[in-house]
Amino acid sequence: MRSASVPVSRNRWARYALGAIRIFNGFLGLTLPTLIIGRFDKDPSKNSAAIYAFRMLGIRTILAGLDLFRSGPRGDRAAQTALRIHSSDLATAATLGVTGAVPRQTGLLISAISAVSVVLSLIIRRPVNVESNTEES
Repeated sequence: MRSASVPVSRNRWARYALGAIRIFNGFLGLTLPTLIIGRFDKDPSKNSAAIYAFRMLGIRTILAGLDLFRSGPRGDRAAQTALRIHSSDLATAATLGVTGAVPRQTGLLISAISAVSVVLSLIIRRPVNVESNTEES
């Protein structure tokens, strides 16, 4: 039997999972940008603009991930904007893969990561019946 004081839902689980993915990806971008760039470029250490961009976006992604763990208006706003952010990411990743702007395997990988984030974002948006702690259909 679950405690009434600690509601557990798929929405919350999805929100935390998406937050963890964002923190992980942001950490990689911030600390190991050449690892990520290496998936796109044969000599990532010479691409200083991309290194800067991944570091800049890395810290922002970490902060966006942390917001999903917050309660109140800040956490709610992060949850509400997640679908727009990750749908845009998926469209970009798919376009890069389909047009050949990135290697096929890289296109599939970044599209899959973005698709998981879109699914989690959709789960987050599914209404929850607070009284019974069940998801509404």
